[in-house]
Amino acid sequence: MTACVIDSSAILTFVFGEAGSDAVSDWLDRGAAASTVILQEVATKLRQRGFTPEDAAETIDVLGLTVADHTLPLALVAADLYAGTRALGLSHGDRSCLALAQAMGLPAVTADKAWSEVGEVVEVAVEQVR
Repeated sequence: MTACVIDSSAILTFVFGEAGSDAVSDWLDRGAAASTVILQEVATKLRQRGFTPEDAAETIDVLGLTVADHTLPLALVAADLYAGTRALGLSHGDRSCLALAQAMGLPAVTADKAWSEVGEVVEVAVEQVR
């Protein structure tokens, strides 16, 4: 069962054992989905930190995420979120996560403080892990 859609900041919080990693662990145990855009962001950050391509792929794989393709319909929803979120500085990946959460009717889990006001704008429950 999938309980949430998780963004890259939350995943990286867990991987690097930062503050909030226990909350992320709880969400992962309950079942989390992530878009391929989010996983690209995670893999990029892991590679920047010195992970090999194989280690980055294995790290992502062991999280047990439900992987959702960033389809054209999701891309269009994410694009529509730009107007309401641009002042908050959200990335393409952030909007991809929110679009997927909206489509799945699930909360979005993040460690990004900029998301504190996003839920009302995009009609998605936002769960902060720290």
